[in-house]
Amino acid sequence: MTSGAVRRVQSGSPWEESFGFARAVAAGDRVLVGGTTSFKGRVLYGEGDPYEQAKVAFTSALEAIGEFGLGVESVIRTRMFLTHQRDVDEVGRAHKEIFDAVRPVSTLLVVEGFVDPRILVEVEVEACIEPEAFREP
Repeated sequence: MTSGAVRRVQSGSPWEESFGFARAVAAGDRVLVGGTTSFKGRVLYGEGDPYEQAKVAFTSALEAIGEFGLGVESVIRTRMFLTHQRDVDEVGRAHKEIFDAVRPVSTLLVVEGFVDPRILVEVEVEACIEPEAFREP
């Protein structure tokens, strides 16, 4: 990717088209993945299960950074939004399974709700295009 170039990818979410946004945007040395749920198209995976919703949402976010040739090792920040405090441990367990070796900075918030009341978890991911530049020798 050339310096100053901005590239966008779509995931097919019904909200991307109706709200006018991209699933992920690469700009400079960062790839930002917007709010991602366990919806794939119009199907919600893991209904009623915060652990499964978190795993599906993070997997979808990782697929988005994969469009830029990046993997989990490139992730430097995650954000998790939950509708219930009771789900913190289950969502945290899913996060640890996926990101334990990478250890990105992370934020977890409990929010009032999402556009569909069946959604329990929404995640965001930020990745660095050249993470090796920041690694200790």
